Amino acid sequence: MTPNQPYLLRAFYDWIIDNGLTPYMVVDINFPHVQVPTQFVNDGQIVLNVSPSACVGFKMDAEWVEFQARFSGKPMTVSFPCCAVGAIYAKENGAGSVFTVPETDPPQQPKKNEPDKPTKKPGLRIVK
Repeated sequence: MTPNQPYLLRAFYDWIIDNGLTPYMVVDINFPHVQVPTQFVNDGQIVLNVSPSACVGFKMDAEWVEFQARFSGKPMTVSFPCCAVGAIYAKENGAGSVFTVPETDPPQQPKKNEPDKPTKKPGLRIVK
């Protein structure tokens, strides 16, 4: 099955907006493909106001969140995978949800000066 987190994220976003509150998302910036203004990062996370009044062109699908916003007066495109969102909550009362951000393993690089292990080639043998 596909992950349920993007669906829950959308549901909480709609619920917060429908109740006239301000949705904030906490994004793990160490997750791959996260594009956010780094000058506002604190402890590897950024808290973003994703309300319609703060964002232009807000799009959220089953994989990505993307929008444009101004940071210190400068426009910027912000985008990140849904699975990089650690929480969504209403600014006014804290109602929302926390999510587990999956850990990602960096690509493994071969160790230097380590001989290559020979691989056993497949073969056929006659069995009587």
